[in-house]
Amino acid sequence: MTQTLSSTQAHALAQEIKTWARELGFSDCGISDIDLDEHETYLERWLAAGYHGEMAWMAHHGHKRSRPDELVPGTLRIISLRLDYLPPEVETTQLLSQPQKAYISRYALGRDYHKLMRKRIAQLAQQIESVAGPYGYRAFVDSAPVLERAVATKAGLGWIGKNAMLIHPKAGSMFFLGELYTDLPLPADSPYPKDHCGKCNACQTGCPTDAFVDDKVLDARRCISYLTIELKSAIPEALRPLMGNRVFGCDDCQLVCPWTRFTRITQEADFHPRHDLDRRDLLDLFLWDEATFLSRTEGSAIRRIGYERWLRNLAVGLGNAPYDPDIVEALTQRLDYPSELVAEHIQWALQQQSHKQSAGLKRIPTEFIPTVSAPSITTKHR
Repeated sequence: MTQTLSSTQAHALAQEIKTWARELGFSDCGISDIDLDEHETYLERWLAAGYHGEMAWMAHHGHKRSRPDELVPGTLRIISLRLDYLPPEVETTQLLSQPQKAYISRYALGRDYHKLMRKRIAQLAQQIESVAGPYGYRAFVDSAPVLERAVATKAGLGWIGKNAMLIHPKAGSMFFLGELYTDLPLPADSPYPKDHCGKCNACQTGCPTDAFVDDKVLDARRCISYLTIELKSAIPEALRPLMGNRVFGCDDCQLVCPWTRFTRITQEADFHPRHDLDRRDLLDLFLWDEATFLSRTEGSAIRRIGYERWLRNLAVGLGNAPYDPDIVEALTQRLDYPSELVAEHIQWALQQQSHKQSAGLKRIPTEFIPTVSAPSITTKHR
């Protein structure tokens, strides 16, 4: 049901929506039109090159991803919402220089963001309805074919950087995005006016697996986030040593970005680390049995990969760690786990440990491990 609003009413409602979004805890809010033709062309080229790997769902749904009114008929505008996720006082780049530790992408340390954001967007939709009356809408948080970064750019929430992430000059890129499709004829915000990446290519040169084939073009098949989360089969052997201790996702292209220094700390306690996942040893996590894994990842984005791929990823991390007889013992004991996928990665890890033992590359005391150089991230609440 499309509402009839005067220009004055529409502008007043748009301002109220942004105020309500802030009151609900969102970090930012903008309104986009539905013309995504430029981004549709980019998506088609990216898919044609096969850069999506096993993510077949990226090619499904025809043009619904880039034509919002085909996904939700009657859509006139998209309300784009941003929510910061970086918790305070968590180790970031330092952890990557401690090869015995497990690095988990910062967005996944706490509770899964999907339910929290969906609930907030639903509350915003209801608030709009209380003022505008019945109208057509549908909320999304990674739950449908939506070009969320393209929409956010058109809504004025930032630009798409060379690492293909949405970047805001006052907030970096460590935030979640959600959308509210609506048939309300709201005034659209101006697209973000400028790309501030300039000549900087720190994200591309800092990628451990050299996954960027061009500016804003990521070959997901080489991306550690894809390898540890989306890939269901064996991780290519050539890429395993490059993964280091990253066992769920990868933040490197964000951590080295100069704009990351302006990252805003989340105000959401649900995003704070649970079970000390921001500082756990690889070995500790590898020793979790399936019941422990399911219990400690309840309500977490980590659970989506399942226990089998959890062990697969951790085996790679343990293979990359300095030689340690405790690691060898743990890996050996897991060889009887009923999964060819896990067994293959454990055998690879054991070979790596054996090579390091022969070369005399033993465990290094933590205090002697250097830290990775990257822009510091503000840890104060703002």
